[in-house]
Amino acid sequence: MCGSELIALPEGVRRVAEALQAKGHAHAPLMLEHSARTAQEAADALGITVGQIAKSIIFRRKSDDVAVLVITSGDRRVDEKKVDALVGKTGRADAEFVKARTGFTIGGVSPVAHAHAPVTLIDRDLFRFDVIWAAAGHPNGVFQLAPRDLEQLTGAPVADVVKVEAAA
Repeated sequence: MCGSELIALPEGVRRVAEALQAKGHAHAPLMLEHSARTAQEAADALGITVGQIAKSIIFRRKSDDVAVLVITSGDRRVDEKKVDALVGKTGRADAEFVKARTGFTIGGVSPVAHAHAPVTLIDRDLFRFDVIWAAAGHPNGVFQLAPRDLEQLTGAPVADVVKVEAAA
């Protein structure tokens, strides 16, 4: 991506693009025509399954007010008890906390380029897919990657942090 292309992007997407480029990531962010605030909206816009969307969920660690980022598959729900067992007691993060800690608004939280480095966990269920897509700092911004790229880009551990789905 050349400099003039970066200028045309929203500030959050520019930060993500620069972070990806600095780490040698092969895929630059794309701006979708329509909002992709939810995993389902992103999947629909990209023509992929909702599971291939890497959701970035922010929690607030109670002991020190640090952001905890859990990256999970769009078709899974985070098990807060599993997260708490790994990082300490957490609670819900409101929109103001998310924006202040990450620099992104809810619906556009990227797994990279945060304003303040979060404690990060990557859910192992993402590894069901060869290709996934993550938010790129704006509700219309996304970027392509492989689950193993998340480990490289974030330095975060892979863990089991989702609720077990009941068999139908």
